[in-house]
Amino acid sequence: MSDLKQRIEVALDEIRPFLKSDGGDIALKSIENNIVKVQLLGACVGCSVNQMTLKQGVELTIKKHAPEILEVLSVE
Repeated sequence: MSDLKQRIEVALDEIRPFLKSDGGDIALKSIENNIVKVQLLGACVGCSVNQMTLKQGVELTIKKHAPEILEVLSVE
């Protein structure tokens, strides 16, 4: 596992308990050109605030661990 992927997984593990407490989860799909693609799972899929969670929670946490990341996108 690359260092970048490992740091992103650490970031996701940091935020995962918050998502699970609301019945959701998150999975890393890909890292390309410093853009991370994740898939929101469970209750996160239909949640009306999932884009806010993605940007203010997931993206900030990933950038804390991997500052070179430019953006985090949600994919299905």
